[in-house]
Amino acid sequence: MAGQAKKKVVEVIPTKAYEQANGEVVVKKKRVCAYCRVSTSNEEQLESYENQVSYYTNYIQSKSEWNYVDIYADEGISGTGTKNRTEFLRMIKDAKEGKIDLILTKSISRFARNTMDLLKYVRELKERGVAVLFEKENINTLESSGEVFLTIFSSIAQDESRNISENSRWGIVKGFKDGKVLCNTTRFLGYDKDENGELIINEKEAEIVRRIFNEYLEGKSFVGIAKGLEKDNILTAAGNKKWWDSTVAGILANEKYCGTLLQQKTITIDFLSHKRVKNKGIDKQYMIEDNHEPIISKEIFNKVKEERERRSVKVGNMPDDRVKYSNKYPFSSKVICGDCGSVFRRRTWNSNNTSKKNVWQCKTYIQKGKAVCTAKSVDEKVLENAFVDVFNKLKEDSEGFVETLAKNIEKILLKRAENTDLIETDRSIQELKEELKGIIKLQTKGQMDEEVYNEEYSRISNELESLRQDKSKIETGNESIEQYKERVDEIIKVVKEQEGLLTEFDDKIFNALIDRIEVLESTHFVFVLRNGMRIEKII
Repeated sequence: MAGQAKKKVVEVIPTKAYEQANGEVVVKKKRVCAYCRVSTSNEEQLESYENQVSYYTNYIQSKSEWNYVDIYADEGISGTGTKNRTEFLRMIKDAKEGKIDLILTKSISRFARNTMDLLKYVRELKERGVAVLFEKENINTLESSGEVFLTIFSSIAQDESRNISENSRWGIVKGFKDGKVLCNTTRFLGYDKDENGELIINEKEAEIVRRIFNEYLEGKSFVGIAKGLEKDNILTAAGNKKWWDSTVAGILANEKYCGTLLQQKTITIDFLSHKRVKNKGIDKQYMIEDNHEPIISKEIFNKVKEERERRSVKVGNMPDDRVKYSNKYPFSSKVICGDCGSVFRRRTWNSNNTSKKNVWQCKTYIQKGKAVCTAKSVDEKVLENAFVDVFNKLKEDSEGFVETLAKNIEKILLKRAENTDLIETDRSIQELKEELKGIIKLQTKGQMDEEVYNEEYSRISNELESLRQDKSKIETGNESIEQYKERVDEIIKVVKEQEGLLTEFDDKIFNALIDRIEVLESTHFVFVLRNGMRIEKII
């Protein structure tokens, strides 16, 4: 048809490397070598070794576009490491010196059986423009398929590294399982080691440890405890006069003081840099109960743990309410405004006359006035008397109170028993892992398109990450149930152990029972117990 444009034909012309020779431009030949290796020195393997050398020599020399460099061959040497592979190391040296463009090898397993070594050398060679061609897998590390290859092996490198690490640490891990102890007592306040390496109490230092735990439960902060120790000229485990709040916090969090030993608290997560981090569920840990004589009881240790968690929770709902825990007064950080959600602060009115009294007032009201918060001040004595009334009612009806708490626990445990979310999540994670292995195998064999592989790999990885987060939330919820039961048991214990009704405010009982007081009006409060139970009180 007239005027119809002819269909365009596009021809792709491959690139060529050129060089100058006697003033003429000629195609540059690739400098090619081969690497061969067998793992043992038996006759059959050595014959295979000789065949490899012969094959690659003839193969390289038969290619007109290649220049033969050398055949690098190790015999009778394992591929799991490179330390004793002299020919391999000679080849790497020559490549780095610019003598080689392409390395031929039969397979990945011939080149390296250790993923860390494989990635290390492939990347070093790639930076210098040297390609490695794995014939069995049909992978050229300078081509796009080589990038996929690196991605695949990077994704599984951590698992392999962990397996290698576990093999090398087999004796240590077996010792953990058998209850054998690896514990450093250097600068460890309260304990020494005997001639058998067992932990024994240093009684003089143990008294300091007991003091720290007791003072914390009495309401003192890390800083307050540290200042008290300095004031009494008590030295740290390192012999220093200065006590840091972080030192106190570390002592209060150390499970060794209740006779328990947790092994493998840190772990290597980066298989290349060997970076160590805190082991928060990344790998197995080994908890040894009753490993040594405790300085403080498990009951006290758990109380301290719970109190630390309570103090670390954000106080109030206002943006600037994340403040340091205050323990100066029993109601510090525990009285919450029902209007704006901020904390109440203690103030003294009429301090210079007989009408002096202590009141608690909303921090937002103090700083910004009625325009932002309308909460009224509350007399400290009113709060104290309100708590006494709440406690006495619990005490008078202790049987009914205990029964209510027990029913709440039963409902929660029943709900958890019916919860199949964790099982289903685990099953889904395992299925995705198998799917991931499948596409990696297909890609390695060249049976999956690169673009499809990348899309599938990204999809599966995202789904796995989402499921792992879901699993973590479920497991955290299960732990919270156990903590809830412990708090309930503690509340019941405090109520039962008090002989008779309270006649005046008791700050220790208050701290043991009450998480916070929500002030709705100056005479209308909600006392929230440490298990979350709410008790309304109107005066």
